This record gives sequence, structure tokens and C-alpha cells, in this order.
Amino acid sequence: MPDTTNETTNETTNETTNETTDETTKPIRLGGMLFTLVEPHKGHEVAYNRWYERDHFYAGCMIGADCFAGGRFVATKACKDRRYPATSSFTDDPSAGSYLALYWILRGRFGSWIQWGTDQVHRLHADNRMFEHREHVHTLMYRFHGARTPVTDGMPVELALDRCFPGIVAVVGEIAEGHALVEVDEWFGERPAPAELVATFTPIPLPDDVPEDVKGDVGHDRFIQLAFIAGDPLAAFDEHFMTLGDDLAARGLGEIVFASPFLRTIPGTDTYADELR
Repeated sequence: MPDTTNETTNETTNETTNETTDETTKPIRLGGMLFTLVEPHKGHEVAYNRWYERDHFYAGCMIGADCFAGGRFVATKACKDRRYPATSSFTDDPSAGSYLALYWILRGRFGSWIQWGTDQVHRLHADNRMFEHREHVHTLMYRFHGARTPVTDGMPVELALDRCFPGIVAVVGEIAEGHALVEVDEWFGERPAPAELVATFTPIPLPDDVPEDVKGDVGHDRFIQLAFIAGDPLAAFDEHFMTLGDDLAARGLGEIVFASPFLRTIPGTDTYADELR
């Protein structure tokens, strides 16, 4: 199991938040997330989407204690055409990773939820309730570091997945040697994104007993930023995120190893399933 002994103090520093609410008094506080990016095999896109939204979204995560929110997103070909870099330590195939699911885990309960999730997926495998025709591109637990909003007393990060934004932009970076996440946060804060909220997370290694098909490496001093977009995610990506990798590298703070827009799925439909390739 990952080391969660310092979970209470280390789950979030909130140094980057500009919310006026005292974080220590919030009754519901985000501790971390599950980030799972998956590619269904060609010809199985609709079947995968239906299995995931009608079974696994709930049975694999949402029914677990202390998982208080979840959301699903999809990368169409138009989204993938904007991804960069072409190859990286995050993925060697930018066309892989069509469906993204995010789950919010309650602060102080992260360690126990990781254990529950590991045990639960083994139960689902034993009950033949998994989906064979898909590949994990990146599935990993991430600890919440902090959030930024463009206005004072903006939307709490805890509500971000329930707000049903049209989409998000996921940016995965690795910090250069000799620098720290706080410096990267400050740099991002100097160039506000066209987003209602930007949340930052850092990775936790997978437990040793996860199923063999699950993969997700922690990288070298890696972080993920999720930008929740109220408008058109593709237009926001073109406007703000397309040059982000070059700009971060030019500052010598690190490199972007994955950047991609995603659209929110529409539950109960197969919308976008025919636009992945």
C-alpha cells in the first residue's frame, strides 16, 4: 500500500487557493482523486461506454465509502489532434486514451479508500464484471495539492465534478531538478487560464496487488493540473494551452508530458463514441 501515514497534513497545502473559506473548517474536503484514462479496442467503443457508465462507474468506485463525486470525460479525434507532446514518459501514443474518469476522495480517508478500491476491483474480476476489450493508458491515485479560481470566493474544488462543465483540460508535467511545485504553481498563477477552477494533484504509487492490466507510473516529480472549462474546451485549449509546454520549458521549471482537452460525456447516450478515431 502507498504510505498514507501523513495523510492528514500532506493531502493538501492549499497554498494556491484564493477562496475566502477557511479550508480547516470546510465540512467536506477533497483529499485526492482517482485518475483513470482508458482506450477501448477498436469496434468496442459503444460497448465499453455502456459497460462503464452503467456498471463500472458505480460498482468500481461510486458505491465505495468516502468517494463523494465522480465524472466522465471523452477525447474525440478533434481533442487528440491537439495533444502534445507526440511521445513522452506519460504515453508513447497520443492517440490512446479516449475515456477519462475522475473520482474525488474525502480528505482523511484516502488510504482506506485505496484499499477498498483495490479489493473491489478484484471482486469484480472474480464476478466476471470487467470489460476485456480495453487498455489502461494511465490509472493512478493522486493527492490534492491546491486549487485556484479566477475570482475571490470562487467555486470550491469539491463541487467541480458536480457542476457538469462542458469539459476540462488535463495537463501533466514534471518539475525540473532543483525546482519545486510551489514555483510551478506560482508560474501558472501568473498566466490565468480561461477556466472556472484549476486544481493541482501529485501522484501516489499503485498498490502492489492491483490487477496486472492497470498501469500508471508516478514519473519524475510529476503533477497533474485539471482546468475546468465553462466554455468550449477546444477553443480554450487553442487559446491558452497550446504553447504552455514551450513556455514552461523556456522558464526552466519543467516540461509538459501530456496536455489534452476532454469533453464531458452525456450519460445514457453514446454521444462521441463514433468520433474517437
